[in-house]
Amino acid sequence: MGTSISVAPGKCRSSTSRAAASQVARSSSDAVIAPLQRFNEDLTALQQAIRRGDGDRLEDWFTRTRAIRRSIIEQGQDDAAPDFGRKH
Repeated sequence: MGTSISVAPGKCRSSTSRAAASQVARSSSDAVIAPLQRFNEDLTALQQAIRRGDGDRLEDWFTRTRAIRRSIIEQGQDDAAPDFGRKH
């Protein structure tokens, strides 16, 4: 019969790594919070357009996002490999 070990997430971290992660989060909080805030605002706007049945706004939204997706593909950044599969 095999042995099973259960470890709760985050319980194996040392206090040093927790302190380092906390420092990184504090020092870069503005850089993290700003894009998250923008994402939330965009998501709220999309939800409102869907609720209101605002076809013009939805069409504009999907036209812009299609252009972004195509640009990502054209630039070769659609690869899931680290660094978009670029060889250095």
